Amino acid sequence: MRREPRTLQVRTGDVLAVLWIDSHPDMGTGDSPYPGYHAMVVSALTGHGDPELLDLLPATIPADRVALVGMHDWTDPALPAIADEWGLTVIEPDALRSDSTALLDWLASTGATKVAIHFDVDTIDADEVRLGLGADLGGLTRAEARRVVADVDAAVDVVGLTIAEYIPRQVMQLQKLLAGFPLLGAHPRQ
Repeated sequence: MRREPRTLQVRTGDVLAVLWIDSHPDMGTGDSPYPGYHAMVVSALTGHGDPELLDLLPATIPADRVALVGMHDWTDPALPAIADEWGLTVIEPDALRSDSTALLDWLASTGATKVAIHFDVDTIDADEVRLGLGADLGGLTRAEARRVVADVDAAVDVVGLTIAEYIPRQVMQLQKLLAGFPLLGAHPRQ
């Protein structure tokens, strides 16, 4: 028998909101075209998705307390309607170009006094710098992302921070290629 996970508000006694700063919604399910648990985190966090996985969670958070910030690549055309159905808030990069008002207004409307921030580096526009595992265009600039996080930090208590996808494939491949090159680390002489 499946038990209902407790919400984080009940578990912590605090009013918490989650900012999912990412190019992608990460709200897939086992039936989504892009399978993989890393692409399903928001689903699980909000109590949606695989019942066996949800049974393992100590708590979830109501979807109306989660904002997909900087999100601009839905990965599946069905996801915008699902986000609406669940009650997720989506704040696209263009709404944050000049200021953080859209996000701060949403945050104030939740009544949250604490926030957990998930920051996926692929939300940074790949035209400026390629940080993530892919080349996502149209995201936030580094300056916009820093401002958004600083504005949130000034408004509420940040109690959690995750940073994801910060090692690009190119760096990993370059490390393999350069392993053993002179002056770049251990290079045994014979």
